[in-house]
Order: sequence, then structure tokens, then C-alpha cells
Amino acid sequence: MAELDKFIVGQHKAKKAVSIALRNRWRRQQLSPELRDEIAPKNIIMIGPTGVGKTEISRRLAKLTQSPFLKIEASKFTEVGYVGRDVESMVRDLTELSVNMIKSEKRVLVEQNARQLAEERLIDLLVPPPPQQAAKPAGSALETEDGYRSYQTTRERFRQMFRAGDLDERTVELDINEKNIPTFNVFSDSGMEEISIQHVSKMFSGMFSQKKRKRIKVNEAFQILIQEESQKLIDMDEVVEEAVERVEQLGIIFLDELDKIVGDHSFSGPDVSREGVQRDLLPIIEGSTVTTKYGMVKTDHILFLAAGAFHSVKPSDLIPELQGRFPIRVELHPLGREDFIRILKEPQNALIKQYCELMKTEGVNLTVTDEAIDEIALIATRVNEQTENIGARRLHTIMESLLEDISFEAPDLEEKNITIDAAMVHNRLDKMVEDRDLSRYIL
Repeated sequence: MAELDKFIVGQHKAKKAVSIALRNRWRRQQLSPELRDEIAPKNIIMIGPTGVGKTEISRRLAKLTQSPFLKIEASKFTEVGYVGRDVESMVRDLTELSVNMIKSEKRVLVEQNARQLAEERLIDLLVPPPPQQAAKPAGSALETEDGYRSYQTTRERFRQMFRAGDLDERTVELDINEKNIPTFNVFSDSGMEEISIQHVSKMFSGMFSQKKRKRIKVNEAFQILIQEESQKLIDMDEVVEEAVERVEQLGIIFLDELDKIVGDHSFSGPDVSREGVQRDLLPIIEGSTVTTKYGMVKTDHILFLAAGAFHSVKPSDLIPELQGRFPIRVELHPLGREDFIRILKEPQNALIKQYCELMKTEGVNLTVTDEAIDEIALIATRVNEQTENIGARRLHTIMESLLEDISFEAPDLEEKNITIDAAMVHNRLDKMVEDRDLSRYIL
């Protein structure tokens, strides 16, 4: 929870709930296999208006635990075709993310070996080995040995020049895999899936050759060779096995806008379809086996975090079976002036700090006084009250309006030390705040 406090202001109840869910995962791993499989995750519904930290809490939790994390809009499943037909796509997407995550981790482990192998291949391109000579008459062994020593000396000289960066602008010819590999859609039992020719080519090796010889710079060729050697050193069977295991044991799916698939029972119509989406989501959340291109993936222990504003409907309007799969419900409170002041100053990635660091790249030293921060927070609160309440996202629009001229003129400014005080905030923003029609479009 202390890690979440570094990035998220307030919302103690929500942070406490996800911290407990995370700790319970660790506790479950310590149990015997027989009991471990019986313990289901305690899924959570976070209730609160937009911009109060629902998504950020989930995202930071996943980053903290190195878990595969997928954010998806629940309303997506009502857009086209049969409602809820492709709900299993979220598990396939999560598995794909997990595979890429494991590959990145493996790539770091093999990077040193890959660099050495790539360097050897690059030196071969720069100093091609001498052709194999036909049998020579007796007495030519000495010449052959001298030629070999000369060749090795030349290689080492080129190696030193490459490491010193003297060859970066030189070009070499290299066979490169084409990246623009076409894809096409196919219908499966669980919906439409996108399949790449690259995946088909694994089944029909050699039919889809995508190599093309190009002349490129040495430093670019080196990076391409590192990637190719890394790919050879990584055992993809092991990657897939670990990725599926991580999805099943540590995966997190964040279902946003859950309230958009809750129908109002006071009238009939399209709400019937919303209930259909809930029924299609139910087996995934309850625990089922989903077919992916990496094999079968069980969803029994994936943690589902759902969120929604629930303005016109209530969590109790969900179908009873789905309610039972979200035993923990947490309400997030709307943000006020004091929260905005803390958001601007306290988190590790505080908004004021972000803008100051951005300006430093142009040599501009930006200072924002405490009085200015108070005024920015007050204006954000007032605009949220007068127009739509979008929570902390309002601070971004206000900061952009406040710093618009400075951001535009930063490269040409003669005075590189700029202080933003309360007077400057008033001069820039008061007119926009007072004109409600203007603030609806700009702030």
C-alpha cells in the first residue's frame, strides 16, 4: 500500500482492498497444491466518478507485482455483431501480453551473449573470411598460417574501430526480415481472431520467405543482429509455458465501465442485450478454459477488477450470479480542492514536477509557487462544479491552458527562469472560468 501511496492521492479504502487482494494471492501460493486450487480470487468492484483513480490503482498494482494486466471496456462487447460473442478475446489478449512480457525478460538475460554473437556476425560482414583455397603444393602451409594471422589481425582492428564508434556511418549489406507481414481475420468458435501470416508460416516453413537484402549503416545492422541472436537464444516453448502460468496465477483484468452493461429493469428494449453480455462474462469470471494460439488458458484464478460510475444504476442491478463473483465493493470519493493540491505536489510523478522537467529540456527553469498551486486547485474545483466533473483530469486541461504560451515560446525565450505565481494564474485563467460557455470548450 505504501507503493500505491507514492502515486495515488487518497482513496484509502480502495487501496486497502486491492492490497488485501494482492496479499491473498501471495498467501495462496504458500498453501498445499490441493487447497491452493480451491481458493478463488476475491474480485473487486470500484464505484466512483471518472478521474478519481480507479484505473490508476489497477495499473499501478499490476506494475508493482509484474503481473500481466489488461484494461478493457465492458461496453466494447455491445458494439457490433452478436452481443458478448467475443468476451474470450480479453483472455487471449492477456495471454499475448504475458508472452511479450516474458520474452522481454528473457531478452534481458541473454542480451550479453546476443551482443557477442551479433558482434561476430557484424565483423564477418565487414571483414569477410577468405575463400577456402584448393589443395596447394607442399610447402604452402606457412603461407596459409601467415594469411590466417593477418586475417585475424584485421578482424581485431575492425573490432576495436567498431567498439570505438568509428564505423557507425559505414554501410553493410544485410538480409532483413520484412516487418509488414499481412494479417487476416478468421472466425473461431469464440469470435473473430486476427491471424498473422507469420503464425501460418510456422506451420508451412519456407513458404512465406520474408527476407530482403538491404544496405544499412553499421550501428543499425548491429541492433538488428542483436534482436535476431536474442530470438535464437530464447526458448519459445519455455516462454509460452511461463506466460500461460503467469496469466493463470497472476493475471489481472480491469473491466472498466461495468455500469454500461447493466440494464434498467424499469423498461425493456436494448437492455436485454446488456444482460446477455453479463451472462457471457459470467463463465470467464467464474472460471473456465479459453482456447488461445498458445494453448488452453484457465481463468479460475485471474483477478478481475471492475469499475464504474453507477450513476443511474446500482451494483445490485447486475445479474445475481455476477454479483456473487464480485464480493468486495469499494466506493471512491470525488476529489476536492485539498486532493487537487496534493495531486499537484505530493506523488512521485506529480503534475507540477512533470511540467518542470519538460521545460528543463528547453533550458527553462520553471518554478510554481504554493499560492499558484492553491489557485489552480481552486479553479479545477470550480470548473468541475460548473461543468462536467471529470476529477483529476481537469488539472491537465488547466495546466495546458496556463502554460500554453510558455510551452510554445520556450525555445526562443531569453529569460530562462520563469516563476508562476497566483497573479499569473488569475491573468491567464480567470476570464475562461467566468465565461461558462468558454470554459466548457477550453477547460
